[in-house]
Amino acid sequence: MSNEKNTEIRNALRGRKPLFSRAIVFSIVIGALMLSPSFYMLEVYDRVVNSRSMMTLGMLTLLLALAYFVLEFLQWARMGTLRQAAEQFDDELGMRVYEAVFNANLSGARDLGLRGLRDFASVRDFICSASAAALMDIPMALLLVGVIFWIDPTLGWFSLVSACIQAFIAGFNKRASGPPLAKANGAGAQAQNFARTALRNGEVVQAMGMAEGLRLRWLKMQEYMLIQQAEASDQGGIYSTLSKYVQLISSSLMLGLGSWLVLIGAFQGSTGLVLMASIIAGRALAPLVQVISGWRNVANMQEALGRLETLLEKIPARAPSLPLPPPKGLLQVEQASAAAPGSNVIFLQNISLVVPPGKMLAVVGPSASGKTSLAHLLIGVWPCASGKVRLDGVDIFSWNKQELGPNVGYLPQDVALFEGSIAENIARFAEPDQEKIEAAARLAGLHDYILSLPQGYDTEVAAEGVVLSGGTRQRVGLARAVYGNPRFVVLDEPNSSLDDAGEAALMTTLASLRAAGTTVVVITHRTSLLGAADLMLVLVDGEAKLFGPAKEVLAALKNPGQAPGRAPAPAHAAPTPAPAPAPVRQAPGSTIAIRA
Repeated sequence: MSNEKNTEIRNALRGRKPLFSRAIVFSIVIGALMLSPSFYMLEVYDRVVNSRSMMTLGMLTLLLALAYFVLEFLQWARMGTLRQAAEQFDDELGMRVYEAVFNANLSGARDLGLRGLRDFASVRDFICSASAAALMDIPMALLLVGVIFWIDPTLGWFSLVSACIQAFIAGFNKRASGPPLAKANGAGAQAQNFARTALRNGEVVQAMGMAEGLRLRWLKMQEYMLIQQAEASDQGGIYSTLSKYVQLISSSLMLGLGSWLVLIGAFQGSTGLVLMASIIAGRALAPLVQVISGWRNVANMQEALGRLETLLEKIPARAPSLPLPPPKGLLQVEQASAAAPGSNVIFLQNISLVVPPGKMLAVVGPSASGKTSLAHLLIGVWPCASGKVRLDGVDIFSWNKQELGPNVGYLPQDVALFEGSIAENIARFAEPDQEKIEAAARLAGLHDYILSLPQGYDTEVAAEGVVLSGGTRQRVGLARAVYGNPRFVVLDEPNSSLDDAGEAALMTTLASLRAAGTTVVVITHRTSLLGAADLMLVLVDGEAKLFGPAKEVLAALKNPGQAPGRAPAPAHAAPTPAPAPAPVRQAPGSTIAIRA
């Protein structure tokens, strides 16, 4: 549990204080009405039996029925109030938690991100649960103990001792079942993620006979989870049984103690009061028993609350900023270095380059040279370990992505499509604009193919795009990247799954983007795209080995002794543009593999 007194989660809960206060008031009245059967019994034995009055019995019965009606109505109203508090809690923090979960997967806090939404749901659901209502009943339970003191101090002390025993049982239950329950929850989440990964890669698993090995690994995770869960359940069951035993025996012993006090003449009230005290004692201990029995829900909520606070502390909300004008496409990389989020290992070092608006940069290099990492820096999803990546002079990582996103296109190596129609995927799940959707599909050379489908643009795409071929999925991803005519586009291996027709369509797309003044960065292993590039960057082992005009860099690759000229300066650079790097010669003995 976080030690911070003012966290976003706690502040959101404090914001629901009026609703919680109303629910507590309902709980107090509910607790008072719980005494109705006791008073009814007392009046029947002390007044009706002695007076033999049918009228009195009828009126008492009518009052009891009315009390029960009000009791049930208030319980319904209390749950409605708690449900309203849960809904407001969700409205206030739901989007914030979702964004934090999404960003956690990009910033080295993947484990917190994977469980963030489930943790948020656990806290929200607990707010309107029976366990929360039972916790609210505990103060009234202590008040009922005060009523027993009013009946007789000896009986009051006996009920107070019983309540303390129940509290100790709750404490021991938390200490004994908490650690194994936390381990069981963690193991369950790990097993679920493992199974999800195996299902996502079902073709690979089936083709290479990995199913049995993966099944055994999953069974080991499940077995460990079940062992920890069984230990937590055993511990919780023992204390729950003990709690119920204390509740049952306390009511009976209260009756016996009251009778003994009557026999020795130490009890001055009526014998009906003894019965009333016995019933009240059972009512007073009931909320404690319910909390102890449902301790697992309380423990899960506490763990979820702690993880949520940690998540929101690690992924703080971005401060609001003034809106910026749409970018024109001037890209500046200033001595940028990169490490994977959550890691201190630098694998992309001191990259500097300038790409004027409307120009195309080709990034080449051997595998594991840092090309995809550079793409993550250029689109602003990774922060720079040092240096800056600027678009129109603004740090692209700090730029509000909701504002910048429509002006940026990105095609990753592994194209992920989402469950929905082809049109929705192309439109980035924003409000669909059919003209823009068709324009993007035409630009990617996909329009005719989509029209050939039975449902056209309304064709549903399953998760991961499994109903589409690899090349078609990549072209849908390309259409999504160019949707809305963005001013800056980064394409990571855009032709890795394309046939000759697809690659020809890609060349047409690149030509159209350049003609529209869009700045394009293409990461590729193939020489077919290099002829369309204005600039070229060669990465080797995370360092820029060559950068400059594409023709000069290609010439330098063919003739290692020749270095490219200085990169052209942008025509309308920012007030303090990043300087173009000095020509970099190819390292002696190094080779750059580019596929034809």
